[in-house]
Order: sequence, then structure tokens, then C-alpha cells
Amino acid sequence: MSWMKKKKRINRDSDEWYYIKSREDLVIEYKQVVCRDGFRMSVQAGVTMYSMPRKNNAMRYKEVEVGYPSSKESLILEYAENPKAPTDTVYAYVPAEIVTLVIAKHGGLVSGDVPPGVIVLPA
Repeated sequence: MSWMKKKKRINRDSDEWYYIKSREDLVIEYKQVVCRDGFRMSVQAGVTMYSMPRKNNAMRYKEVEVGYPSSKESLILEYAENPKAPTDTVYAYVPAEIVTLVIAKHGGLVSGDVPPGVIVLPA
């Protein structure tokens, strides 16, 4: 596969592009997690995210970025950038095990996906 020939938009709202030079340059955008009880959140990891390791396509992430949960969630509140607006903030370096517990607490995963390292408990 010729990585040099592929181009990718930096984000959906941008006219900027970058060349994909290697597999590590690929950015994976994980689909929003939806739990059985309706709770939703974004769970992301990669070089531009608050994750550990802070690189794209890691085999396993120990910590991930959680964003904009649909309701206040006490298990992740201590990681909030803005705890006063729990549904309108990003949660930095949340341990993968905590995200697994949040998914379990809300009845399991109905749809969406998570980075490697977060254990998915289906509904």
C-alpha cells in the first residue's frame, strides 16, 4: 500500500489536509457510545487526544478521552476539564477500566465503539 498517495482532511470543518505517510498517521474516530439506558458519550484516543499512550493506533490504551456525556456521571467527574458543566466538557486521561465501569453501570453497549484497552460489555 502506498501511504504517501493518501490524503486526509484534518477535521470535517477544515479545508486543511495532511498526507498519510505511515499507519501511525491514520486517525481513527470512534463512534459515539450508546448504552442500554440511553446514556451516551464519546470515547477517543490518539495523538491529539488526552489518552495514554498519546499516539494513533496503539495496541492498547490505558487512559482515554471521554467527551460530552449525555448526563452527569460520578465515576468520571474527577477527570472533567470543567466539572461545573458535566455534559458540556471533555474528560482527560480517564483510565480505561473506569470507562468499562461506566458502560456496565448504564446497562452495557448498544452501539458505538471504543479504543483498544476499554473492555466492551454488550447490552
